Amino acid sequence: MTLRTLQAGVALALVLPAFAVQADTIRFWTTEEQPERLARQEALAQRFEEATGNAVEVIPVTESDLGTRATAAFAAGDLPDVIYHTLQYALPWAEAGILDTDAASDVIDMLGTGTFAPGALEMAAYEGGYASVPVDGWTQMLVYRADLFEEAGLEPPTSYANVLAAVEALHSPPEMYGFVAATKVDENFMSQVLEHVFLANGVSPVGADGFAALDEAATTEVLEFYKAIAEASPPGELYWDQSRSLYFSGNAAMIIWSPFILDELAGLRDSAPPTINDDPTSPELASKTGIVTNFSGPSNPDGAAWADIRYFGVTADANTDVAMEFVAFSMSDGYTETLAIAPEGKFPVRNGTAENPTEFADAWAQLDVGVDRKAPLGDLYDAAMIEEIVGGLDVAQRWGVADGQLALASRMINSQAINRIVRQYIDGEIDAAAAVAAMNDELGAIE
Repeated sequence: MTLRTLQAGVALALVLPAFAVQADTIRFWTTEEQPERLARQEALAQRFEEATGNAVEVIPVTESDLGTRATAAFAAGDLPDVIYHTLQYALPWAEAGILDTDAASDVIDMLGTGTFAPGALEMAAYEGGYASVPVDGWTQMLVYRADLFEEAGLEPPTSYANVLAAVEALHSPPEMYGFVAATKVDENFMSQVLEHVFLANGVSPVGADGFAALDEAATTEVLEFYKAIAEASPPGELYWDQSRSLYFSGNAAMIIWSPFILDELAGLRDSAPPTINDDPTSPELASKTGIVTNFSGPSNPDGAAWADIRYFGVTADANTDVAMEFVAFSMSDGYTETLAIAPEGKFPVRNGTAENPTEFADAWAQLDVGVDRKAPLGDLYDAAMIEEIVGGLDVAQRWGVADGQLALASRMINSQAINRIVRQYIDGEIDAAAAVAAMNDELGAIE
């Protein structure tokens, strides 16, 4: 019997013993190569071996080298059995034959498609199945001073309109800036923030056939919104550093940031302490903070969340049954340990099982985060905020994913043309129509 013959929904506890006939060793490439994270993965591999008799060799690979190493190993017929990889490789590797998409699809079916965050699955959808198995992810967050919003009678910043209303009510520099927008053109941070803002209004430069000209009306709405939040920001070249510093000092009402800020907000990291009061270990700022993962523009009332998803890929050279067994174990019996590798940046893409739909989300909320001090996220933030953090993965999007054009979209983003032209518009060097035309000209030339 192999895992492929099992019916979806069979309890993993009943599945695993069927593989214990002959012990095998598989190789697992992981980009989580920091010593503490590596140790956690090796402990998970040891527990898997104790449960199944099959061993896992955990091999660290630097993320920037992953693409070239995988291509070389594929050419040599020497791929590892399982690769932990970023979204950008899922579809290209599937198309190249590096991944066994049937194996990934079978694991997802067995664990229960309905137990996965829809957005995470949709990003890896491939020929009626899935390129890889979603493991974890994080959603970019609009971080805001919930206490000030409540005092001013403001709605949470879930839309362009609500953000601008809050800017109007709260912007009072230099004591309080309404926003700290990313304006440093050569920083990837600006690219990431802008993609989220464009997605919120349903604007993308790619479609099923490649480049898709930006709609002038909807893109103008994006530009006008971004100029408004930039004008509510301090002057200068702004990126993640100023965003965090000004929010931490109590001088910013809203910023856009990754969830890696969550432990810092609570005073758990000495290298980035909140300075809103005299105690750098105080959780006061965390208690005054709200977050939004999905927000909308006027042309896209459903809005969008920007997410970074990671996957387990079973390779074409794998010992397929054992590789699938390891992935299934890591996403079920061992899933809490998988998330515990770095819980502040590993949101569960499986909230639970069919029998207990919130099992993993509940366990994740109780995992310790922090560096110099530790505390569970569930002790630092209320249940509604935890639900918002995890829920963003249900509707997560990225340019090009749905259209099979992620690689092209990535080249467009990396060109920084959008950053540069948006900055020209913000600075009053060109008007909106000229900015849209310039973006269409430059992005349309990228292949």
